[in-house]
Amino acid sequence: MLSLLHHPNLVNLIGYCADGDQRLLVYEYMPLGSLEDHLHELPPDKRQLDWNTRMKIAAGAAKGLEYLHDKASPPVIYRDLKCSNILLGEGYHPKLSDFGLAKLGPVGDKTHVSTRVMGTYGYCAPEYAMTGQLTLKSDVYSFGVVLLEIITGRKAIDNSRAGGEQNLVAWARPLFKDRRKFAQMADPLLQGQYPVRGLYQALAVAAMCVQEQPNMRPLIADVVTALSYLASQKYDPGTQTVQGSRTGSSTPRMRRE
Repeated sequence: MLSLLHHPNLVNLIGYCADGDQRLLVYEYMPLGSLEDHLHELPPDKRQLDWNTRMKIAAGAAKGLEYLHDKASPPVIYRDLKCSNILLGEGYHPKLSDFGLAKLGPVGDKTHVSTRVMGTYGYCAPEYAMTGQLTLKSDVYSFGVVLLEIITGRKAIDNSRAGGEQNLVAWARPLFKDRRKFAQMADPLLQGQYPVRGLYQALAVAAMCVQEQPNMRPLIADVVTALSYLASQKYDPGTQTVQGSRTGSSTPRMRRE
């Protein structure tokens, strides 16, 4: 499947080797490792991701997912979107990798694909985990979890935390209801160096993506539009100002279909 998919935000398959019953796939080298490596348990000598880089990564990952959903024919459901599967190249350019669990999406009048539940706990959409019915909106939920990790620096599942904070989405949902608490959700490693409006807008996108009901989640194309806007608004921590390549004071409105 991967050999047929080509996009700047998908990892490139270079070739393969078959020797007897052994099969090897050769992918392009991604020198900066995975997004997970840069968000969680950073060693002292590694620079934490600043706000601008986080939004750039989020927008790029969303563009890769948009290609799978809207440009590939038939559409492809990634099914295992998580931080460890987002690899980073030079300049923190993100690419989706590991398509071992990907499935061809529904075509024609079909609304979902029925399959054995696979994926990673903490990222799976609740309706998929319960019924095995997989849709494009299942990926949107997983992306929302990744976006929350990017914003908060927390893991999707962290058993080292107190009971009510182990599941990232469950911890975040009550906070989504009170904008006065949004600052509590920012990664402490950012040390307050982020645009307040940008934080609010990014959290609003994440909140929509992790809605319980699939039909309440946005289309990935609209997520791309919103995050591309946020990535274009460059935050200067020195002056605490934002300079954008696009005008407007709010993220574009998102559709739910």
